[in-house]
Amino acid sequence: MNIRSEKGYTGIDIAVSVIVIFIFVSMIAMLSYNFNSTSMEIEYRAKALDIAVNEIETMKTKSWQDITTEDTSYREIKEVQEGYYRTIIVQDYHDIDSSKTAQVLKKITVRIEYKFRKNMKKVELSTIITREG
Repeated sequence: MNIRSEKGYTGIDIAVSVIVIFIFVSMIAMLSYNFNSTSMEIEYRAKALDIAVNEIETMKTKSWQDITTEDTSYREIKEVQEGYYRTIIVQDYHDIDSSKTAQVLKKITVRIEYKFRKNMKKVELSTIITREG
């Protein structure tokens, strides 16, 4: 009996096929996982940006006298939504750039921190307000 003339699959053919299929399936699973992970990270960051914008808009509605650099309650880390923590820093622009006149400009920085996976991520937005009059 001639082995070369027999038709069919050998054990090596089946093993190679299984390995190729396994590699292909694992690559598809990895791509799917990375895509889902990236989508979730974008969603978390977008929510943090939305919170930061709302906090800045809230600060802009306050009067000049109510926004003080001495108020330490702004600097306290406060949970604004589940898993999102806010810190507000108010600085007189004169403290940043000494060539500017004191009590004319204030810089407001809102920092939102959130946990994504095992890492703390943060979003920071700043604006400058002026004293009217």
